[in-house]
Amino acid sequence: MAWFGFSFILLILAFSTLPSEAQLSSTYYDKTCPNALTTIRTSITSAVSREARMAASLIRLHFHDCFVQGCDASILLEDYSSITSEQNAGPNKNSVRGYSVIQDAKTQVEKICPGVVSCADIVAVAARDASVAAGGPSWTVKLGRRDSTTTGFNQALTDLPSFKDGLDVLISRFASKGLNTRDMVALSGAHTIGQAQCFTFRDRLYGNGSDIDAGFASTCKRRCPASGNNSVLAPLDLVTPTSFDYNYFKNLMQKKGLLESDQVLFSGGSTESIVKEYGKSSSTFKDDFASAMIKMGDISPLTGSQGQIRKVCSVVN
Repeated sequence: MAWFGFSFILLILAFSTLPSEAQLSSTYYDKTCPNALTTIRTSITSAVSREARMAASLIRLHFHDCFVQGCDASILLEDYSSITSEQNAGPNKNSVRGYSVIQDAKTQVEKICPGVVSCADIVAVAARDASVAAGGPSWTVKLGRRDSTTTGFNQALTDLPSFKDGLDVLISRFASKGLNTRDMVALSGAHTIGQAQCFTFRDRLYGNGSDIDAGFASTCKRRCPASGNNSVLAPLDLVTPTSFDYNYFKNLMQKKGLLESDQVLFSGGSTESIVKEYGKSSSTFKDDFASAMIKMGDISPLTGSQGQIRKVCSVVN
């Protein structure tokens, strides 16, 4: 049986030499760039202070990054040579913003730790810091993502949720990324801050009106006429548009969701009970939102020797 023992040892050695998948860790930069998180926070807090809307934009930027190729900062890459930017895909074009804020934070981090902190990690940290700046929850961000050298333009067209999606479609889209229905409803709560362009909610205002409060629709029509002014903005929460609270869910229960994809969460479907729960408890919503953001940050990150650490977030090295 000597041959068996020898073969067994060889087998163990073979497995021990296989590369192991690197794991994200909240302490990833503790030794290589100990002031990274403080530097990012200072930059993001300043940006939100200058423009309150930026808090929502940075949270959304992280979301749109992670849903396409995973959390790899691919959304930050601009058109160049073989790169077809995700920024020009329908769900992102003239809509997603905050790119320069991320680059500003990257520039500050590069001054203290050149070539160490990825743009993908900055996007993830910026979303957390933006939430806090708007009065929302904080959470421990896991770190160690690396930056993609490719983009997913076509995937952005198919994988990102639409403002016209029905409930089953939304649930399916999130499930495909490892996020359950409760995660989906909690993440939708980010619409407690931010704004939407007129063309995204016009059909709700001028449709049959059965699922929208008449007074709310009348107020919104002042901003959004039946035609034209497509880019005019309206707050997703008219009551407390810049405060990260649970009023979004109260709005849904009163048929005051601005987007179809908002109101569908409270239209007789399986998510009504979750909306009611969040509408009664700010702490429950904020806890679940933080947990869902952590899960979202785990979507297919590049780690170890994958990808690169970009010097400038908008171009590959």
